[in-house]
Amino acid sequence: MTELDFYVTAFVTLFVIIDPVGTTPIYLALTQGMARARRRAIAIRACIIGMGILLLFGLFGEAVLGFVGISMPAFRIAGGILLFLTALEMLFGRRTQRRQDQSEADDHDPGDDPSVFPLAIPLLAGPGSITSIILLTDQASGEPLLQAGIFGVATVVYGICFILFLSAGWIERALGDTGVLVVTRLLGMLLSALSVQFVLDGLRGFGLQA
Repeated sequence: MTELDFYVTAFVTLFVIIDPVGTTPIYLALTQGMARARRRAIAIRACIIGMGILLLFGLFGEAVLGFVGISMPAFRIAGGILLFLTALEMLFGRRTQRRQDQSEADDHDPGDDPSVFPLAIPLLAGPGSITSIILLTDQASGEPLLQAGIFGVATVVYGICFILFLSAGWIERALGDTGVLVVTRLLGMLLSALSVQFVLDGLRGFGLQA
């Protein structure tokens, strides 16, 4: 795999998992009725906190796994299964419904700040994205430039999140419910293929030809 292929894989994985398109309507619902400046501040905080969490796990996640005795091949297989379940939820629409339920469960008033919960955690930095960043940084282990590139890719994805958040109203009107549904299904198909690849890589790590 060339460096470009690796970066493309990293971008697709993180973009699909973080799901800026699917999270934007939730952001719009959580900040409805707020002043434009406050909505902008919430978008900035949510993206910065989400990026900080992924950076933390990208740098120290593998060390934590080693401390508790979990090998990377085992984590790749478990992570691939987790991502595959996420892909199934996206394909059948359950993920969007769950995210909406999470936002509604946090019954906020206009004075509340949803930037940490539920936006940053678990929507922008949840189990799927944390798993993905650990797997990607492990694939680039021993190559500092590739590892730095992964964090650069993550920064680009969160930058896209921020831009979509600021354009949330326009995007929702442009795509409509059907457009968001189609995009979510397509991303789910991509994620299912990537998750199977993670499982195959884990099996190879155990010495099995897959």
